[in-house]
Amino acid sequence: MSDEKPDTLLTANQVAHSWVGDVFAEDLNAADQMRLAFGLLDLLDEYWVTCEIRFANDDAEGPLPADVLWDGYRRRLEADRGADAVTYSLWVDWFEDHATSATAFAEVLGNDIDRVLAEQSEVLLRRARRVLECSGPVRWTVKEPAYGLAVRLPALHSAVFRGLLTSFHDVYGDLDPTAALRLLDQLDLPANTQHLAALRHVLVAGHTNHYRGPAAWDDAVRSCS
Repeated sequence: MSDEKPDTLLTANQVAHSWVGDVFAEDLNAADQMRLAFGLLDLLDEYWVTCEIRFANDDAEGPLPADVLWDGYRRRLEADRGADAVTYSLWVDWFEDHATSATAFAEVLGNDIDRVLAEQSEVLLRRARRVLECSGPVRWTVKEPAYGLAVRLPALHSAVFRGLLTSFHDVYGDLDPTAALRLLDQLDLPANTQHLAALRHVLVAGHTNHYRGPAAWDDAVRSCS
């Protein structure tokens, strides 16, 4: 409820904007403040909670304890529930920023990709899928090793494809067309997978990003239709 209008129920988004920032003013150590913030993320399922966490990490009293920060992300990426707020946060806040993308990608997947291959547990595969699908903005040299290992698991082929596709289409997407084509050709995907033929077409032609040559994608779609 609103303090000013006690009979008015606030939406989850309004609660996030009104109250989450106060978590980092609580008389708690930084790790406990962050755990409380992640608890509110679980409760509210609002992207703004992740913004407040990032603000606290970047402010004069930051950074926040990295082990607690990234453990919080990993746990929610593994959970058997929606993770849209977390994956959107990774995509637009951590992965699009080249000052943080390498560390963020390593923490949520890169450091664990060997373990994903070894264990192939559903929770690790779930995390890997979610990270791969939103990893388009991560620099190619950072994510290519993880992509190269992920193609060994058929359970991740669809996610690798989504990662390659967003690496091409995202405004900040990054890929090497020759290496990306080599990975694409290792994926076992249905022949009618949407955008599969068009993506192969632009990679064969050596294009690196939709926005550096927007006509190339349109030409590819026409050629493959």
